[in-house]
Amino acid sequence: MTTDIRGAERSRCSTETDISLRLVLDGEGKVDVQTGFGLLDHMLHLTFFWAGMDLHLRCRGDMHIDAHHSAEDIALVLGQALLEALGDRKGIERVGFGRVPMDEALTEVSLDLSGRPWLEWRGDELLPPVIAGEERDVWREFYKSLAAGARCNLHISLLYGKNGHHLLESAAKGLGLALRQAVRRTGTVIRSTKGGLD
Repeated sequence: MTTDIRGAERSRCSTETDISLRLVLDGEGKVDVQTGFGLLDHMLHLTFFWAGMDLHLRCRGDMHIDAHHSAEDIALVLGQALLEALGDRKGIERVGFGRVPMDEALTEVSLDLSGRPWLEWRGDELLPPVIAGEERDVWREFYKSLAAGARCNLHISLLYGKNGHHLLESAAKGLGLALRQAVRRTGTVIRSTKGGLD
């Protein structure tokens, strides 16, 4: 990647998953993902389209078991790519926010690219126990791994709604908006009174 366009390429290969991806922060929202889990493909497409980032991702995982390993490892590699693409993080806004309705559902997402990993995941009792053939806990583990890989604070509150797909979609779009704001470069200094992030 050139120094003008922030991006990263990452891969991960284990007995559970084989993942490769290319992420461009300063992109056009071009998304091409194949994870083996259709609902995750859909949510990733929404997130990175709304973030205005380009993402090319392939995963071959042990889907004969379930989607847990694939979702978790994809999120970890995505987070690591985001962190790498940000470089020294000088000039970025650092913090982002998104609050997006999807029909009857509303979700709020707050993000801080602080270097300190944390997930606050609230309201998942609104999700059905099983959605698209997978337990709802897959989504908490996905976002937890994303926060760990990106070393960011990520707060997702499913505020209200009745349809699980709508709730997850509002969260995915909200994360996209938050990422778009947080990675935006508006200066040259690190946005921290400590003089550094971590």
